[in-house]
Amino acid sequence: MQLLLDKISKKVGPETWLYDMSLAPRPGEVTVLLGATQAGKTSLMRVMAGLDVPSAGRVLVDGEDVTGMPVRERNVAMVYQQFINYPSLRVAANIASPLKLRGDKDIDRQVREIAGRLHIDMFLDRYPAELSGGQQQRVALARALAKGAPLMLLDEPLVNLDYKLREELREELTQLFAIGDSTVIYATTEPGEALLLGGYTAVLDGGELLQYGPTAEVFHAPKSLRVARAFSDPPMNLIDAKASARGVQLLGGAELPIVLAPGATTDLTVGVRASALRETPRDGDVSLPGKVELAEISGSDTFVHVSTAVGELVAQLTGVHYFDLGEPIALYLQPAHAYVFDAGGALLVAPQRTGVH
Repeated sequence: MQLLLDKISKKVGPETWLYDMSLAPRPGEVTVLLGATQAGKTSLMRVMAGLDVPSAGRVLVDGEDVTGMPVRERNVAMVYQQFINYPSLRVAANIASPLKLRGDKDIDRQVREIAGRLHIDMFLDRYPAELSGGQQQRVALARALAKGAPLMLLDEPLVNLDYKLREELREELTQLFAIGDSTVIYATTEPGEALLLGGYTAVLDGGELLQYGPTAEVFHAPKSLRVARAFSDPPMNLIDAKASARGVQLLGGAELPIVLAPGATTDLTVGVRASALRETPRDGDVSLPGKVELAEISGSDTFVHVSTAVGELVAQLTGVHYFDLGEPIALYLQPAHAYVFDAGGALLVAPQRTGVH
């Protein structure tokens, strides 16, 4: 199924919720809508589904204009943040409901097969209220999969689950999407979730579509500072800089031998992902000395906040590390891993693709 949003926008009263944009998600692939809360993700999904009509522009499905067609007349499956199930029906009946509406045969076999893929086959005789939050969301996902709709919309489906459950379901969803034929639109605020799901990513901010493309490409080559901010967790380190004879001069710090295109603006911003900063030097590294302001252990990584001459930087160090507050530390950066943005926030230089994220 080819979905096309053609120059759509959405206004509610005097407020613009979606600015003029066009988007054609790849058929049969996962497209992640990535952006902070109120970036426009849910508004865009509602237009895609037919729950809302755009103020301008058209929605086309396989070349047919469906802009005014209500959601009940479209073949769309939706999963929301809240676990929406039929409380009076057992799990098996919840999953079977779209199969019965479609008039399928061998419903029991299909229900057990889908429930097995989501590891809820042991709960088929229970009511949703007897399940945990994670199990209830699996039921909602199973019903959406059972519908077999060519367009599946998932609006932050894991946001209300605990960390462990989110990790489990992310991996399962990646596998489920890979074997399905549906065009999947998945909204999230988490850059890590977008990277895990892969496929394609559309970055939204303040109702604007900033960039769309293969997820790895958007991550490694964000076209602007706004995209880089949206696609960085923890936030990208941003350092004021100037163009210099040798490349880029960090204000208050070292010079980076980065080749700029002729005519590049003088005022620059250097962006450095937290994972590109290290505690041990390598050949060609630039040193950024400072002192430890805060150290946080998260899973198998340690996030160190360091006060330096170029501002506070956050480094993501692999493994568990312990630091004393105020302890001297030097962070090291390979110049080839730095981003450079011009005065207007447009990308001038992206890091070399060496596996550093």
